[in-house]
Amino acid sequence: MDRLLEATHRAERLHFWFTGFRAFVRPLVAAAVAGHPSPQILDCGCGTGANLVMLGEYGRAYGFDISWNGLEFARGYQQARIAHASATHIPFESETFDLVTAFDMLYSLTEAQETDAVLEFLRVLRPGGTLIVNVAALHILRGSHAVFASELRRSSRRRLRALLTRHGFEVTRLTYTNFTLFPLMLAVRTAQRFIGLATPEEGGSDFAMPPAPVNSILAALLALEARALRVADMPIGSSLLCVARKPVR
Repeated sequence: MDRLLEATHRAERLHFWFTGFRAFVRPLVAAAVAGHPSPQILDCGCGTGANLVMLGEYGRAYGFDISWNGLEFARGYQQARIAHASATHIPFESETFDLVTAFDMLYSLTEAQETDAVLEFLRVLRPGGTLIVNVAALHILRGSHAVFASELRRSSRRRLRALLTRHGFEVTRLTYTNFTLFPLMLAVRTAQRFIGLATPEEGGSDFAMPPAPVNSILAALLALEARALRVADMPIGSSLLCVARKPVR
């Protein structure tokens, strides 16, 4: 996990994958905190803290991560409201936050831990609060990055919806993302499985910066997709992005 965070930190400012992800998420965050005069936001598994910087544009952002290295990177982003903790035992009082985010972290938990984490998300949200989750999607896209990222599963729409609704959330939106890159990713990851997946030591090449022209083209494709996501869900893609609500009593 520390190697993953180091690779992420090197790439996350300009790499098409991360700029695209932020473009997907920003409108959802803005909608989630609309109407809250002083939004309180928690990023679960905040990693390097880059997403905390983004979330801090919309409210008072807090984060926690199980990796000490990740928290050091977050401090480098001038993030001080951070803690060393696990998603299964969130160190905040119940009904504290208007928005909880969990970006690309549930897939590294066992099923029991995943359940505990979702129950903790529900606990720390205020009634009517919003949860935004991003997870890896579709088992056919498993590749070398899965080994590097300690990925235990890739979800389907049905599985993610069932997980959240079973534990008390109301799912208000559920869409695939990275639809524009799906054919390329399917080809690459199918080839990786055919050749043999990389070891954890060999992994991480997915986060290497591509040549600038290639990065710009891929970033532009994801920017177009982000615009389309404002009005429609994607039918397939490499990730699932979900918005769910904690019911008001």
